[in-house]
Amino acid sequence: MDGTILGKIRDLIRDKSGIYFGSQKSYTLENKLAPRLEDLNLNTLEEYYYFLCYDPKRNKEFNLLTNTLTVNETSFFRNPPQINAFQNKILPEILEKRGGENELRLRIWSAGCSSGEEPYTLAIIIKEILGQELYRWFIDILASDIDTTVINFAEKGIYSAYSLRNAPFQYKEKYFRVNQDSYQIHDEVKRRVRFRRLNLVDENQMKLVPFMDVIFCRNVLIYFEESSRKKTVSYFYDILKPGGYLFVGHSESLHQLSRAFKPIPFSGAFAYKKEE
Repeated sequence: MDGTILGKIRDLIRDKSGIYFGSQKSYTLENKLAPRLEDLNLNTLEEYYYFLCYDPKRNKEFNLLTNTLTVNETSFFRNPPQINAFQNKILPEILEKRGGENELRLRIWSAGCSSGEEPYTLAIIIKEILGQELYRWFIDILASDIDTTVINFAEKGIYSAYSLRNAPFQYKEKYFRVNQDSYQIHDEVKRRVRFRRLNLVDENQMKLVPFMDVIFCRNVLIYFEESSRKKTVSYFYDILKPGGYLFVGHSESLHQLSRAFKPIPFSGAFAYKKEE
């Protein structure tokens, strides 16, 4: 364990958020902390550490700190093979199984939703697949992130052309209103998604998440150390309904984290299934 003040701050960040900066990233972490010290008019990392531990405003500051630490790079219809697997295979499979039930419910979770492109993409796909049958279903798309700044941005639903660089042209025309150099997503899509701040390593918060049919957690676990990754994947398993699916990032794997899921290959992509 690193007994330096920077090491103590790093461990505090890991324990509270799961985000981990190894010793090789100490310089990066120190650079990211500098603006927070400046905003609080603090002179040393030691002062900042005690602020995070004991100051009455420490919870608010920790939220601002995690906003500073996270990287938010995403787009609509990101990683087409995974999106195609969801749209053409997984979603029809789940809808068919639910078709005979009295209450038609579908719950999807975008965990680590960043600025909202992923959950809105899923909402568009669900609307396309269900068509006129949409009104018969209760659709709940939970979009969560630890970064409050990106959540506030996502709730507005206004994006640049760059965010839509992977979106099919017909969806741009159908689900967005062009306003000079920006794209405003239609309300019929926005109201399908609910945003909230959620910490994936906080057991109490995770217990409040309802059972899900599909979880997307892409390119999030890479920021966690192994123990936090295992803990979060275990939470995902408990939250998924039997027969549900988990997507992680294209370059990520559950191989060293869990044997509870069954890997399911699709064209150019993998998903992890909780067997029934």
